[in-house]
Amino acid sequence: MSWKTTALSEIAYTAGRIGWKGLTAKEYTKSGPYFLSVHSLNYGDYVDFRDAFHISDERYEESPEIMVKPKDILICKDGAGIGKVGIVDDIPGPTTINSSLLLIRPLNDVVPKFLYYKLCSPGFQGIVQERIEGATTPHLYQREIKQFPVTLPSVSEQKRIVAILDQVFADIEQARAKTEQNLNNARELFDSVCSTSIFSVDSRSDCTVEDVVRDKKGAMRTGPFGSQLLKREIVEEGIAVLGIDNVVNNRFEWGAKRFITSEKFEELSRFEVKPGDVLITIMGTCGRCAIVPEGVPQAINTKHICCITLDQSKCVPEYLHSYFLYHPLARDYLGKKAKGAIMAGLNMGIIKALPLVLPPINAQRELVSKVSLFKEKIAALEASYYEKLVALDEFKKSILQKAFTGQLTARDAA
Repeated sequence: MSWKTTALSEIAYTAGRIGWKGLTAKEYTKSGPYFLSVHSLNYGDYVDFRDAFHISDERYEESPEIMVKPKDILICKDGAGIGKVGIVDDIPGPTTINSSLLLIRPLNDVVPKFLYYKLCSPGFQGIVQERIEGATTPHLYQREIKQFPVTLPSVSEQKRIVAILDQVFADIEQARAKTEQNLNNARELFDSVCSTSIFSVDSRSDCTVEDVVRDKKGAMRTGPFGSQLLKREIVEEGIAVLGIDNVVNNRFEWGAKRFITSEKFEELSRFEVKPGDVLITIMGTCGRCAIVPEGVPQAINTKHICCITLDQSKCVPEYLHSYFLYHPLARDYLGKKAKGAIMAGLNMGIIKALPLVLPPINAQRELVSKVSLFKEKIAALEASYYEKLVALDEFKKSILQKAFTGQLTARDAA
């Protein structure tokens, strides 16, 4: 079977917006011609118009070289979405592109979907990765894209390959959707078991969080730093300053990036964070919770975190952590106090007054053990689902590789 290799410029028309011609966001309109950006390439194979801006007819008509047509291919050549590709199906009205996109229009004897898949293939995306890794500001130059080699079989063979790829990728997306649903189901199961089975205890509150701290003065505290003050005090090494980025997925993550001097720490030692302290984020992304582990170097916390030092003869840190995250009474209280928006509405007063169901210490430890055991089982299940998602991505790459090396057969779609 004969395949012919040629430069992209020989088989497709390419055009991009030259600058913005003075166009600014202030000129966007509520209706009129569609003005596409990289956001429109985020929803699968086909260009999506749900996030499109609009511009005036005059602005649309001043750039006829980039007026979009059905079957055009768009590729992001600048910014965070560099390398993303989409193919245009139907268009709801006159459409143009912004300066981050390049329009590629296949010429005669080129099946548009075949060229789209070629630009999605490991060969082209490998070139994109080279540009990303080798430049401070990633950018794909139009002249480079034009020189990209494309190996073309006959039109009938292109159509055959596209038909197989469409079927295989539809099956992959179906498997992906099912796997992602299973992943969500596992997470929901964990939350459900924790709230209805593990914490199926007396729902009457015995006390509040403030009642189980080590002492009333300084046992619940936020740090002294806001973002602007912190910038003035930051040094390259010294005593770490913990922020919301140290409380991720309800676990403690070290990775300290901010430090103050030892002299400054002497002034702020009352904000020191100790192993066993419970951290709750109350600014930024609120409502995350973590326990400071043993062996963590000396550190203080910012005002974005509520740090709680417990009287561990009354309440073990792991119990408060699990209670805060999963107990129905806690979730109901926090939801009401934050008016249904826990992620945006926590403060020290709300946490201090959080009603606490407090069983004996041994019962607390038993509940924590149950949560940990079930969490391990769910984590193993999640890991298997993640592995399947990775395998689906690798399978998709391998199929594309086969498609453009003449190895794709009908059996690949079976």
